[in-house]
Amino acid sequence: MHQSRRRDRRVARRVRPSRARRQSSQPTAAGADVVLVGYFSAKQKDFETLMASAAAELTARGARVGVQIVQRRGVSDGGVQKMGLPYSSRTLLSYGKVREVAEACDQASVDAVVFVASLTERQQRVLTAMLGRPAVSLSDFLTAD
Repeated sequence: MHQSRRRDRRVARRVRPSRARRQSSQPTAAGADVVLVGYFSAKQKDFETLMASAAAELTARGARVGVQIVQRRGVSDGGVQKMGLPYSSRTLLSYGKVREVAEACDQASVDAVVFVASLTERQQRVLTAMLGRPAVSLSDFLTAD
């Protein structure tokens, strides 16, 4: 007949990685080869200026920008229709753009991927796993020195 289910009453413990270990994986700007990635909406017309100033800031700190990749949201007719939909909160970029960034990283053999936009901790973890290199926001990368 019906058997009662036995529940495991042990408390599940989550082991969180220490904050020091996570911060030590972030590369410093001096001498690093990086891919610079920008994510901008179609309303932002000066995205090229923002990318150029970010690249100049990185080179002033001693980093070498190998590749610059931009994803603009809402530029095409299809993109305008999708503007009402939320962007990928996991990766900030579309899946195809993440693959493009990963290929550029492999070809240029860079040390890190720097995003002009700020990234959440979850986005950093997911993108680092997908790209095989540390993914950091520009502000975090510049303050790591």
